[in-house]
Amino acid sequence: MSLLVVALDAPDREAALELARPLCGVVPWVKVGLELFSAQGPDVVSDLKKMGFKVFLDLKFFDIPNTVRGAVRSAGYCGADMCNIHVLGGERMAEAAVLGRDESAGDMLLFGVTLLTSMTEADFPVDAQGISAPEMALRLAVKAKAYYLNGVVCSGLEVANIKAATAGELLCLTPGIRPDGAAHGDQRRVVTPAEAVRAGSDYLVVGRPITGSEHPALAAQAIQNEMNRAMEERRGVK
Repeated sequence: MSLLVVALDAPDREAALELARPLCGVVPWVKVGLELFSAQGPDVVSDLKKMGFKVFLDLKFFDIPNTVRGAVRSAGYCGADMCNIHVLGGERMAEAAVLGRDESAGDMLLFGVTLLTSMTEADFPVDAQGISAPEMALRLAVKAKAYYLNGVVCSGLEVANIKAATAGELLCLTPGIRPDGAAHGDQRRVVTPAEAVRAGSDYLVVGRPITGSEHPALAAQAIQNEMNRAMEERRGVK
């Protein structure tokens, strides 16, 4: 089953809670990113948990192994239900992150970021020897499985190949979701909610199309309805 995660990309606690209030009881998950967490710290995670949301703490840890271990452990302690690291950090960093997850003594999910959905091949900082963005994401996802992460963050364009290459054992979380007609903004490798679900995405992260709407709850419900129709179609194919 695919679940909707609403990105609360707000500059402070009050703005984030204002975005979240109309979504109570409508969506199961919200995302706290770098801007909001840097402004408010762990308290905003607690606030959102009290409102009944599951929280994806999207900080994309990428540092020396011991530092990442402590950061992931702290994410679990503050109540996050999901957090993430960069797979590019390598095996030792990922192993440390898994230890941090397990030390937090909860059931927090640990995901690995493959490539940001704002990136294309032109954004690679070094010569990748002709490797395409989808191929790079696939290679990193295979590494993530070997590192015992719960899942990966990837574009919906890459989900089907990642699921096939990892025997469906990795969860896929897909940002860069844009309903038909919505502006892409700074995203590049985008898909619609239905396309992401059909590809096999387990979590869909949507921000501005919901939080920028005049009626966020209705916008979220419309996306969930589209997701549900796509899930029914996918079951029919099976």
